[in-house]
Amino acid sequence: MEILLAMAPQGEQGGGGMISTLIMFGAIFAIFYFMIIRPQQKRAKEQKAMLEAIQKGDKVVLTGGLHGTIAGLEEKAVLIDVGNNIKMKFERSAVAVVLKDSSDK
Repeated sequence: MEILLAMAPQGEQGGGGMISTLIMFGAIFAIFYFMIIRPQQKRAKEQKAMLEAIQKGDKVVLTGGLHGTIAGLEEKAVLIDVGNNIKMKFERSAVAVVLKDSSDK
């Protein structure tokens, strides 16, 4: 019998507990937003800008680790020259990094 009485809500504490719970959920959401969601959106925006800015002749590294030079561009694909006049077609999204030439410095 004593256990049931101890678990019963006591007057005004029920409303205060609800507010503190909502504040805690809000704080957790804010932490997730600023630590996970916002940086991920920023990286996606940078990746999209990089893919739109690639030009013929740029040296790139693909997500699979393949190094090559952009030989041609299409709307959703790129033609990569991997050497010895061998050209391969890949999706633009496969481009991971555009390498900077040492002559640009």
